[in-house]
Amino acid sequence: MTARILVVDDVPANVKLLEVRLLAEYFEVFTAGNGADALETCENGKIDVVLLDVMMPDMDGFEVCRRLKSDPATSHIPVVMITALDHVSDRIRGLEAGADDFLTKPVNDLQLMTRVRSLVRLKMLTDELRLRASTTRNIGIEELLSRREPESEATPAILLIDERPDSGREVAEMLGESAKVDVATDPHVGFFQAAEEPYECVIVSTGFAEFDPLRLCSQLRSLDRTRFVPIILLAEEGEVDRIVRGLELGINDFLIRPIDRQELTARLRTQVKRKRYNDHLRLSVTQTIEMAVTDALTGLHNRRYLDSHLQTLFDRAVARRRPLSLMITDIDRFKAINDSHGHDGGDEVLREFARRLRKNVRGIDLACRYGGEEFVVVMPDTEAAIAGKVAERVRAEIADAAFAVAGKDVTVTVSVGVSSLKKGVDSVAELLKRADVALYEAKSGGRNRVVAKAA
Repeated sequence: MTARILVVDDVPANVKLLEVRLLAEYFEVFTAGNGADALETCENGKIDVVLLDVMMPDMDGFEVCRRLKSDPATSHIPVVMITALDHVSDRIRGLEAGADDFLTKPVNDLQLMTRVRSLVRLKMLTDELRLRASTTRNIGIEELLSRREPESEATPAILLIDERPDSGREVAEMLGESAKVDVATDPHVGFFQAAEEPYECVIVSTGFAEFDPLRLCSQLRSLDRTRFVPIILLAEEGEVDRIVRGLELGINDFLIRPIDRQELTARLRTQVKRKRYNDHLRLSVTQTIEMAVTDALTGLHNRRYLDSHLQTLFDRAVARRRPLSLMITDIDRFKAINDSHGHDGGDEVLREFARRLRKNVRGIDLACRYGGEEFVVVMPDTEAAIAGKVAERVRAEIADAAFAVAGKDVTVTVSVGVSSLKKGVDSVAELLKRADVALYEAKSGGRNRVVAKAA
């Protein structure tokens, strides 16, 4: 795994030492001797992790970290603060400034590299989400990523898995009002609880008598529903190897007992904030994809989705030798409705038509707005005779009850053309063409009728 690491320290010897270590692990290394240069490098370059010294002239590491985390363009970059300061209050200050971790000099090589790799993985995930969000929305990326969601200050739901009741109660009391904590004393029960509830962080204690806590962490990482939930490991003094292995498996953070209340709260806050940030990006991508394949007026799929998905349904039916039918509907004299009731009235008719259409087809059927007042329904596993009955049901549903338009009842009818998959040589284009020809015959024959082209 390669990445761009920025080393920030005003002592050249310290910079050189870290640079040599990182180059040996095939990382690309950038350096800065002061806070201003560090900020400029992060703004102009694609930095993946910042290793930041605290004690620097002019602008100390805490201020550099605060500025990085307050700028939407750099707030997603993980920051590890490295310093000779070893008081708990210093660690808490760094975490509250937005740092992802706080390592004390002299830094253990194994711990440093494992932590860097872990944060690089997180950064790559965030970068991918940012890229998708920025390329699928027609707004500025800074506006998207800096926007504060109303629920972002909500109290997070946390699951603590610790088989020692006293220890579990102690940790839950430490978090107090900063989190809603559920405690599971059985690791198996805790695993299923984590999978079933929308927790924003899972805290796993290493103090199990007959169960490997890293096995539990690994299982949480392998399950789709908990893959992106942050995991914090509560370890005992001397469990360095277990912590390193946990970071390699994908845990997000750790604390070593005895636990400081403020440090626990600060680390939890960091993890929840990062999760909400990434969840927001995923939601943005999902909403944009839905917008790209959904007709905004009717809520049905649009023609773009039909064009991409119909071929898949056709190929599947041919491969499995299963029937497939398709109908095209066209609202009769729709222009007259627009002329009489305006485009707002026409829109009301289209929305109500889509609602009735959806009501009369199955969940597995693909209903799309084809364009204007035309709609297409693709019906997998449906023979021609059944498709004709469905089309007649849709026609009757439209004709039998008037549409309410601007407080007035308006009679609406629809013409429908139906076609079905031919045995032997056939294609999507031919299937659509036959349905379109049938629709034309329905229109020419007096409208408000169904015509099915025999396969």
